[in-house]
Amino acid sequence: MFKDNKRVSATDTLIGLGTHIEGKLVCEANLRIEGEHSGDIECLGDVIIGENGMARSNITARDITIAGKVYGEVTAKGRLTITATGQLTGSLSAQGIIVQDGGMLNGTCHMERQTERTRPLSEPAKEQSREKEKARQAV
Repeated sequence: MFKDNKRVSATDTLIGLGTHIEGKLVCEANLRIEGEHSGDIECLGDVIIGENGMARSNITARDITIAGKVYGEVTAKGRLTITATGQLTGSLSAQGIIVQDGGMLNGTCHMERQTERTRPLSEPAKEQSREKEKARQAV
């Protein structure tokens, strides 16, 4: 009657307003915090700390958006965004950082450059790549 479906997709996680959680969170999908969390967060997806959210956490994720308050070390493999209502107190490491007018960053900041492999190609480099591909296909 029921199919045995072994393919399960990851589900986004929400910690709602009024919820207090302590401990380590490990997520495969995205995480949004509107309540409070104390403890480490490791997320393969994106982490959003909502305007009412507060995290006393060391956070590691793909992209991180802070609209509430974060106290701890933050590591974004991509971009960190602090909105106009966001506050980060602690250290951060990211490839890109955006702090909107009104956002607060109190701590240390370390930006990492993209490696040559992952850096987006410039327009001349894209054109050269296309020409090389056409030449390979013609042979």
